[in-house]
Amino acid sequence: MSALRRKFGDDYQVVTTSSSGSGFHQQQAAAAAPRRKRQRFVDKNGRCNVQHGNLGSETSRYLSDLFTTLVDLKWRWNLFIFILTYTVAWLFMASMWWLIAYMRGDLNKAHDDNYTPCVANVYNFPSAFLFFIETEATIGYGYRYITDKCPEGIILFLFQSILGSIVDAFLIGCMFIKMSQPKKRAETLMFSEHAVISMRDGKLTLMFRVGNLRNSHMVSAQIRCKLLKSRQTPEGEFLPLDQLELDVGFSTGADQLFLVSPLTICHVIDAKSPFYDLSQRSMQTEQFEIVVILEGIVETTGE
Repeated sequence: MSALRRKFGDDYQVVTTSSSGSGFHQQQAAAAAPRRKRQRFVDKNGRCNVQHGNLGSETSRYLSDLFTTLVDLKWRWNLFIFILTYTVAWLFMASMWWLIAYMRGDLNKAHDDNYTPCVANVYNFPSAFLFFIETEATIGYGYRYITDKCPEGIILFLFQSILGSIVDAFLIGCMFIKMSQPKKRAETLMFSEHAVISMRDGKLTLMFRVGNLRNSHMVSAQIRCKLLKSRQTPEGEFLPLDQLELDVGFSTGADQLFLVSPLTICHVIDAKSPFYDLSQRSMQTEQFEIVVILEGIVETTGE
């Protein structure tokens, strides 16, 4: 039996071998064992895995900012609310027109040529619904129309116009903002699968790459890195998600990117770096996460 000792920073790894090679196969099998996947704070698609708990009146807080809440919902819920709101509004307004015709007795006298109804040619609820749709969508076939003998119908018509404008502005504006969000633009911004640590310009450096797949430029592109890890203060306070800034060129302006070709982002591991006191073995066992934030303006949309 012989032992091979390899130095990694301040730590050592012992690899045991034998003449038959059985020790090597055991070590190789142990190295090939899959590593347990850690729970990420931020997924690679940018989604934060955070769930809030023990918050009083949380629902009312979301409803107080209803527009942002609708924009943040998933597409299936947006489409469901969009269809449901219009369906309920249409049925409600059609019921109001039918109720006016019913209260005035227009349904029984609709075919009387000598009688002037509130809305011409409204015989039942389907015809009242068609009149509302024609009015709301400004189709105006000319077969069904409101007369001047119905003041309550004129008031309802004004209310319908105001309500329809509010619903259209709210829902269509929500859908437009959701479709124009630049989240999908991030799909064509590629980050390297792994970050590496090696020597560059005589300094130990943490490096990863980022590239833009589209021909359209990212205006005022800026990159930042955050180190998320738990720590305990000298006073004994435990901070589960302490955020530390990783310098990727803020002092030299290297964080301002001209992203026309793939770039290598570098963080020098010096005395100011949070990784300065960590060896290679320590970095493999330490619980931390690096979050990279790339900000910029899409040239074609201004988002």
